[in-house]
Order: sequence, then structure tokens, then C-alpha cells
Amino acid sequence: MTDTLSITLAQVNQTVGDIAGNAAEILAVRARAGKVDLVAFPEMQLIGYPAEDLILKPSLIERAQAELDRLAQATNDGGPALLVGSVFVRDGALHNGVALLDGGRVTATRFKHELPNYGTFDEKRLFTPGPLPEPVLFRGAMLGLPICEDIWHPDVCRHLADFGAGLFLCVNGSPYEIEKDVLRIEGVAKRRAADTGLPLAYLNRVGGQDELVFDGASFVVNGDGKLAAQMADWEVRETRTNWTRTAKGWNCDRGEVERLADHPEDVYCAMVLALRDYVNKNGFPGVVLGLSGGIDSAACAAIAVDALGPDRVWAVMLPSRFTSQSSLDDAEACARALGCRYSTIPIQPAVAGFDAMLEDDFSGTQVDTTEENIQSRIRGVSLMALSNKFGPMLMTTGNKSEMSVGYATIYGDMAGGYNPLKDAYKMTVFGVCDWRNRNVPRLGLGPAGMVIPQNIIDKPPSAELRPDQKDEDSLPPYPVLDAILMGLVEHEKSVEQVVAEGYDHDTVVRIERLLHLAEYKRRQAPPGVKLGARNFGRDRRYPITHKFRSA
Repeated sequence: MTDTLSITLAQVNQTVGDIAGNAAEILAVRARAGKVDLVAFPEMQLIGYPAEDLILKPSLIERAQAELDRLAQATNDGGPALLVGSVFVRDGALHNGVALLDGGRVTATRFKHELPNYGTFDEKRLFTPGPLPEPVLFRGAMLGLPICEDIWHPDVCRHLADFGAGLFLCVNGSPYEIEKDVLRIEGVAKRRAADTGLPLAYLNRVGGQDELVFDGASFVVNGDGKLAAQMADWEVRETRTNWTRTAKGWNCDRGEVERLADHPEDVYCAMVLALRDYVNKNGFPGVVLGLSGGIDSAACAAIAVDALGPDRVWAVMLPSRFTSQSSLDDAEACARALGCRYSTIPIQPAVAGFDAMLEDDFSGTQVDTTEENIQSRIRGVSLMALSNKFGPMLMTTGNKSEMSVGYATIYGDMAGGYNPLKDAYKMTVFGVCDWRNRNVPRLGLGPAGMVIPQNIIDKPPSAELRPDQKDEDSLPPYPVLDAILMGLVEHEKSVEQVVAEGYDHDTVVRIERLLHLAEYKRRQAPPGVKLGARNFGRDRRYPITHKFRSA
């Protein structure tokens, strides 16, 4: 019976469906790990997570099994064992599980018992829950192998402890949410350690997958609840952890404890990494976006430059006769500060063409939002033309506050492939811009310094689709709007509950009405990274057609 163990925690990225590529990376990490007992990988690492309905394809399951067998054979060289997450079929049922590969074969498999079915998770639709798992004997140590959601409920860890587990090695695919790292450590891992007296290694992946981004931030807590190791967030890391059996049981030696990103740095890193992986994994050469001189597009330009580098970002100003000289100057200054390509394409010739085209049918009517939206749609068509001609993905730049109330033009400024601000309220955008002007994210590829001119941050937001237009002509001030939306969207409060917090009744009723009316627009919006607990699309799924109002 051994009294020491060395386990490398591989906090790595993955690509859904690239089974051969994911397997090759697993072997590369194993080769780098050197003389350790075990190399552990995050949940579903072999096929990628979440694979959604792709996991229902028999050919994917067959390929995953064949690749897992090849990985097992690779462990016949006397080197480290592997703990690999994948999909398994038992008695015709699909399971989310892990396999222990050692000595050239699969020595054990364990299946996820608690299947999450809330928010972004839909696992009960795809998988069958496994039985309460029992520990796995590995080189003299009894390993408990709970999988992600299993540790959010006390029963699995308690069962493993009762059946002799000496330590928990929990593999995860835990998407980022604001303040979730604290919840994982304080609210979950330390509780399981306190419940059982056993140490717990929490291994999470890093990287973007469509609307989700994984922050890594893997860690180890000992049985006394003390943090033994903390891996960095937002970065691929491979960390060796050393374990010793004492009179009181297994204990992880003190390792490096790295600082996690504070707020709003964490939000900015989430947007950068999510965009980077979305663009790169989908094979785009870069991105193109409209740079209006406003704060949202400036924030998106900075995120794009940090994600991809300035040479892969193309910012385009599309001025109309309502565009102010200040916006022209600010957009150019922002592009110059970021070092990205910058073009100006005036839209007035197209506006005049549409005016002439529609003159007969519009005769006798007043100019209204129809004409404003035509400008936005001309910009969308122009930017999509650049995307089609030269290949960069078109980014959209609308924030969550605007998308909540429909303050966006469908087939206009909503046109594009991805939106890094989709789950960021307007005040969050202000916060990340201020932070970025004072810092460069450690995963960023952009320049230091004030990359978003202060005038962009200070001036009143405006769509500039009519003379002297301001957002507050149509909406409450953004601090008020965001607070109301936090109540209605994030916390599902009624109008009366929000009004009781001090907000005007008629204003709250109007915002709730706009929120429901804009659902059809949001259904047609491009994907964007999830930041909070109630993002549009994966978390908050409302019908387009309904008559319910809370007041």
C-alpha cells in the first residue's frame, strides 16, 4: 500500500467533436507530465462538453470508444495512468462518465449520478444517471470519482466516504458565471470536505464553447477545509499535486495558490476567451465590426483585439448625415489606440437610394423609426458584404440592457455571427471599459494604455439615427434601467416587487412590456457569451407568444 501519490491536474481546452484532436492533446499532456502516478482531465474531455444532441449520433459514440481504447493502450508503457471523461453505453443507455486507464487497459469506469437539468444544463434529456458510485482502487489508494454535479449534492460524496474513499478527485465541466468561483470553493467543495473529512481536488476545463465559457480555476481543499492549491483562471495549466497518507488520512501537500481575477476583470476575460475560441474553432480569419464612436462598439473592438490581436480585427465607421464629428473622431482614435485596421464607408448614398425607392409608397407618411431602422439595416448589409467578400466574422455589439427592451434593429445592428456583450448590461460595459483602460488582461493580445477614449465613456449614449438623439429619450437612465432589469430578468421579480424597491410604477410596467415584446428579436439574435445566471437563450427561455403580465 502506497503512502504517496502524485496527480497532475490538466486544466485544458477542448473542441467538441474533435475526438482525435482531443485524444492527441491528452497524450501530449501525459508526455509532459513526466513521472507522476496519474494525469486527470476534465469532464467529457475526449468528446468535448457540452456536445448537446451531437452525443446522440452512434458514429460519435463508436469513435469515442475506439479512441478511448487507444488511449488505454498507450498506458502500457509504465508511465502515468489517465483519468478521462467520455460518453459510455451500458445496456443501451448513454452515460456521462470517467474511465481510469492504466497498464494498457480500462481498469474502471464510473458514471455521473446527479444529472443537472437547469439553466444551461439539459443532461437528463441525453443521459441516464449512474448508480451511486463506489471508490476505485488505484495504486493502494481508494479514489472517489464524483463528476461535476455529484458534489453539489451531499449524497454522492457521503456514499463514497462510507465505502472507503480516501480522497475525492472531481472532474468538471463547470461554465463561468459571475462569482461562481467563490460558490464552488466555499459553498460546495469545503462543505463536502467538512461532511466527510476527506480532501477534494476540483478539476475544471478552460475555454469557450458557443455561448459558454469555462474559467478553469481548479483547486484542491484538504479535509480540514484549507486550500492546498489554486490554479489560475482563464489559462490552460498543468499542475502536479503531491499527496501523502497520514495518520488522519490523505492530505495534499501545499502547492501554488494563484490569484483569481477580480470583478470586472473576470467578466472581461470571459468575453475575450469566449470570442477567441468561437472565432478560432470555427475557422474565421478574424472579425469585422461597426465602430460607431459609442461605448458598446468600442468595448467590442477592445475585446476583439485582446482576443485575436490587432491584425485580425477590422473596424468600420459607417457614418450617416446624423453622425457627429465627435463620433467620427472618437471612432478613429479608438481604432488607432487599438492598432487595428480602420475604414470609413459613408452610408448616405444608400440612404438616398432607399428614400427614392420607397418614395411613392411612403408618400403622405411621417418620418419615424422606419427611416431610422433603414440606416441600421444599410450598415448591417454593408458589414455583411465585407464579411462575405473577405471572410472575417461580423461581430454585433448590442448590450443586454438594449436587447432586453428591444432597443436594437433586427436585420440591422443585430446582424452578425457573435456578440461578446450579449449578456453584459450597460453598466457592466462601462465597468469593463474603465478596467481595460487601466489594465491589460493576462490573456490579452492588445496594447496597454487608454484604448477606449475617455470621451466615448463620458458622452451620453446615442444611436445617432436622428438629430440630437439620446438613448434616454426612449429609455430610463441606464443605472435605473439596469436595476429594473436585474429584478425582472435575473431574479424573476414581479412589477410590484420591483416598485417596492423604489422604482416608478409606470416605468417598471413599461419595461416589463418591452421585455416581453422583444422576445422575438432575441430569438433571432446571434449567440454571445454567458456571464450571469440568467442569460437569454440558454438560461431564460420564454415563449414569444403569451399574454402574461405581472401587473
